[in-house]
Amino acid sequence: MTTETAPRIALPGGEMLAWSDLPEQRLPGGGPLAALAERVVPAGARVLLAGPHDPALVERLAHARVTCLLRSWPDGVALADRAGGGVSVVVGGPGGLPAGEAFDVVIAACGLDAIESVEGTRVGWDGLLERLAGALAPGGALLLRLDNPAGLDRLVAATPWYAGRDDADWVLGGALDAGRPANLDQLRDRLAGAGLATAGCFAAYPGAAAPTALVDAAALAGRGTSGLFDAVLHGACAGGFAGRPVLRDPARLAVDALHAGLGTALAPGWLVLARRGNDAPEGLPAGTATGLPVALVQTGPPGIGVVEVVASAVGWRWRVGGPVTATPDAPFATREAAWRDPSALTGPVPEGRLLRTVLLDTCLRRDLDALRRLLRGYADWLAGHADHAGRLGGAMALASPDNVVVADAAGPAPVFAVLDPSWRAADGWPVDVALARGLWRFAAALTTGGYAHPWPSTLDVAGLTVVLGGAAGRELDRVAVAAAVDAEVAVTAALRGLDGTARHALAEELRAVEPTAPPPGLDSHQQLREAWLRQKDELTRLAALLRWTEDLLTSRERALRRAEATINLLSGSLSYRVGRLAIAPARLAKRGARAAKRRARTALEQRRAAGDQPVRAGEERQ
Repeated sequence: MTTETAPRIALPGGEMLAWSDLPEQRLPGGGPLAALAERVVPAGARVLLAGPHDPALVERLAHARVTCLLRSWPDGVALADRAGGGVSVVVGGPGGLPAGEAFDVVIAACGLDAIESVEGTRVGWDGLLERLAGALAPGGALLLRLDNPAGLDRLVAATPWYAGRDDADWVLGGALDAGRPANLDQLRDRLAGAGLATAGCFAAYPGAAAPTALVDAAALAGRGTSGLFDAVLHGACAGGFAGRPVLRDPARLAVDALHAGLGTALAPGWLVLARRGNDAPEGLPAGTATGLPVALVQTGPPGIGVVEVVASAVGWRWRVGGPVTATPDAPFATREAAWRDPSALTGPVPEGRLLRTVLLDTCLRRDLDALRRLLRGYADWLAGHADHAGRLGGAMALASPDNVVVADAAGPAPVFAVLDPSWRAADGWPVDVALARGLWRFAAALTTGGYAHPWPSTLDVAGLTVVLGGAAGRELDRVAVAAAVDAEVAVTAALRGLDGTARHALAEELRAVEPTAPPPGLDSHQQLREAWLRQKDELTRLAALLRWTEDLLTSRERALRRAEATINLLSGSLSYRVGRLAIAPARLAKRGARAAKRRARTALEQRRAAGDQPVRAGEERQ
């Protein structure tokens, strides 16, 4: 019998009284998942949240009638306290599903493992899917998460997935369990067996539990050269794994997988939208082509919530989804350096490859002609947007290679465009400073990332920036590079919302970037080993230089000793002694003549000073 312990909390039996599943990692506003769920759920729909979800997701679904199905009593209490009056909570696992009630949308974005309670009868993965599918109304939609057992997060993890001993790891999903799907094809087959048709699929990065980027799986697999996907995957993985020990750089692996057409296959997880029947209820999106975004990306502080990319008849377009999480008057002392303008994300997404990736490719192939053409085109493009005083403002001042896409990169006239125009510099920058900042960022990534390039390994980051400036047809010096690093500190501090001590630490970190160091903020075993190898090469070079210097000094010392021995030998000979006796009187005479000349000159000066009669010419000559 169902018992009521508090309003909106039902205990049908099977609840876990001393257990919590609520996620520790939470994103502002619920992140891309909440934005997607808000798009999928129409107003007034009956929604079942199966499993533990971020409470912010419940708040984003205030326009619907929500029922939360949990197995943890503490989670049910916490959710009921935060949720509004339109939310009911059932604690008891899958057995607590309301009998005879159908839902328009069922969301299981935490997977199915976190739904089943150990206090009740275990039904398995297929059994859980069958029950959730049975709870759908005709035309209803199921939003289901599946973790990838061969995902990028497992490939780069320093600790193997099967070695977990924490409470959260008491059930581990692996590829060897035939009772659950292990890839997208198997998931589609299981959904079809439950009477559900797949209507859309998103790849979740950098992790399945709290993704900061959801990208349409079909578009991700078919657009390997997209500059947008390049920037989204790189940014999501670079931020998601920052400070965590990994085997290799996850951002580099994600971009490589994208270019190889494996961005979907190596995603840490997938979020699948499936529908029961062919007809959707009124107000429910009909499919991915018209109803769902191409990508949803969480922005960092000071951010603007979730940024969406939607498909239109003329291509992809930007759109800000959900509430803005920060305003230009946020209390950051660095907001005068750069700020975010949400109104700028309403136009089309420019087509092309990311300039950073194209430059890396030309460096790896030692294609100096293509590199010079790209860098000169990039520098001319920046200079062409300067004002009459030679300064760049707005988005152009922050147009670094990692935020610029280039179309027709292999052609004689590449076309450049800013990818994300929402970041803007508050004050105008000289063109050389803006160019030096972009080249410095690329030089730092090139050297600390261990990429092979055609220039000497003895160049530091500033020196390589000057070389890149020369390849771009600009005469940069280290003073301009230092000003560019200061600008980078201000912009990065604004991007991260840093102030005071944190900003000073950031400045010290960026100024200390060296080619022999690993990339800043990345704790990668592979990159650490590459940095160690670069340090080893540098020490080998310095040791060889030291040996050469020692050999040179030794040879000079030996020559000096031979000269001294010769001098000593000659000074002790009979001819040397006779010669000294012969020239001794001449030396004495010469010394006496010099002394007499000095005395005569002194006397002459004294007579002049005393005002005596004019000196005769002969005396003056003496």
